Amino acid sequence: MEINILYEDNHLLVAVKPPGVPAQADSGCAGDFLSMLKAYIKDKYQKPGNVYLGLVHRLDRNAGGVMVFARTSKAASRLSDQVRRRLTVKTYLAVVHGCPENRQGHLMHYLLKDRVNNRVSVVEADTPGAREAVLDYEVLDSREGLSLVKVELETGRAHQIRVQMAELGCPLFGDVKYRGLGEKNRNDLALWSWRMEVEHPVKKERMVFTAPPPGSHPWNLFRIPSE
Repeated sequence: MEINILYEDNHLLVAVKPPGVPAQADSGCAGDFLSMLKAYIKDKYQKPGNVYLGLVHRLDRNAGGVMVFARTSKAASRLSDQVRRRLTVKTYLAVVHGCPENRQGHLMHYLLKDRVNNRVSVVEADTPGAREAVLDYEVLDSREGLSLVKVELETGRAHQIRVQMAELGCPLFGDVKYRGLGEKNRNDLALWSWRMEVEHPVKKERMVFTAPPPGSHPWNLFRIPSE
């Protein structure tokens, strides 16, 4: 598989994860994006032994887009701290069914993950184990019963965008798990990590990385913003 590298230096590696590829394998087997990037580094720089590459944020298997990795443990610690303190800016594009009543909005829910069934639900705030989930969205365009939505996350909970947009009555295109229509499994979840802004862990400069979603359906229905 050809890997789209957006940026690399001694501290960072920024690449575009293809949809359908897990960010990190649960079993540690090959085939996940982290392993692919380690193999890329090992081959390019002829590194002996194991290659270090730190995963500092996640992206659903069936989603794609920009991911930032750390090439040193120090960079991983500093980037993880940025994520934890909400200093990174993560902006996604999603195609949803229908159109939200308000074309711009601020969503706040409490989410609870069922780890056995890998499913997340909206629950009351006082539910044990519930975690706050916050995002801002903006509808960019609507056509053919679908809408292109820009989403900026304030928190990074599992399945957050998928669950919160479904709760709004606008589930993501291709999302079998949260659309609830009894569809067969699909591999075309219309969720894309479009833009990430981080501070370089050593140079302390703000850096912005973007990548457009695929030109296939349903993305080709819309004009994708350049920045």
